[in-house]
Amino acid sequence: MSSNRLLSIDALRGLVILFMLLDHVRETFYLHQQVGDPMDVTATDPALFFSRTLAHLCAPVFILLTGLSAFLYGEKQMSRAATSAFLFKRGLFLVVLEFILVNFAWTFQFPPTVIYLQVIWAIGLSMLALSLLLWLPRVWLAALGLLLVAGHNLLDGLHFGPESALHIPWAVLHDRGWIEFSDSLRLRTSYPVLPWIGVIALGYVIGPWFRSSRDPQQRLQRLQRAGLGALVLFVGLRLVNGYGEKPWAVGETGLQTLMSLLNITKYPPSLLFLALTLGIGLLLLACFERRNDGRMVRTLAVFGSAPMFFYLLHLYVLKLLYIAAFALWGANHGHYFGFDSMAWVWAATLLLALVLFPATQWFARLKARRRDIRWLKYL
Repeated sequence: MSSNRLLSIDALRGLVILFMLLDHVRETFYLHQQVGDPMDVTATDPALFFSRTLAHLCAPVFILLTGLSAFLYGEKQMSRAATSAFLFKRGLFLVVLEFILVNFAWTFQFPPTVIYLQVIWAIGLSMLALSLLLWLPRVWLAALGLLLVAGHNLLDGLHFGPESALHIPWAVLHDRGWIEFSDSLRLRTSYPVLPWIGVIALGYVIGPWFRSSRDPQQRLQRLQRAGLGALVLFVGLRLVNGYGEKPWAVGETGLQTLMSLLNITKYPPSLLFLALTLGIGLLLLACFERRNDGRMVRTLAVFGSAPMFFYLLHLYVLKLLYIAAFALWGANHGHYFGFDSMAWVWAATLLLALVLFPATQWFARLKARRRDIRWLKYL
């Protein structure tokens, strides 16, 4: 049986996976209500806004836990070189996966004319970076992680045109944009990776808190202090409309004001975006540490113990469901088939989670039982 500290990690990962499922159901069956970045709080329905805001937790929490899990993997291997090699191979695997299976799941187009470099790509590149950075002393790695998370907004005004040799590397690192690969293929760097490298580094840095020899109460206190500290930073900077973020404004209603406060930048993630999401994530992790004997925590941990399997499975299921629905009923919202309200999006998410649970549980058990099958650990 997994220890409480590992169960809490899987449970938090499972929770954000379900938030991701909600967002992807929205992107599949609510296309007639597009969500930009940033969202227009004066025109966006609150149910849509807050459902989208929940999904903001996904990438930061997942990448933080990837760094944390990398440290724990290294503890089992007793070798930093083995950890570095695993991170490099798995990171490269995820980058290739984004180009092939993930992109095809979104477009069903081969050969593709557009490739969206999204969260799996960002995780892969972050793992490649961590495979090199983990050789740094822990204090240096912590300083670098904080510098990338807190300081990258100073680079927001730096841009390079397509004619510049720095256009492609800077689009990958910080400046979300298009890369014209050929006349028939364009790449979209949806997740610039520079701040995400900072997040994975910080995840690795907090790894020693989760050593089996550490006092669970001390770990709990550190998670709570770090989480609350991040939220205090968010509130302080947000209220004064400070640093790296578009200003908020008082709306016609209190709800609109709250939406404006929470309307923060994800691409690339601002310091305030990461302070809010990682603060909430750390407090949720502390909560799961305290309440690790419940059915809900153990159910969430099933989703979190086979994340890549679930990610690929749900993308293809959603695409096939949309194709079938469009074939049966045609478009009911312009060019799209879709639900009439976010309530239906939530209902479909719950139903899909229930339907996909047995397959995910089967794969999680297979992965735990067949450690002799090496490629399973990459999923």
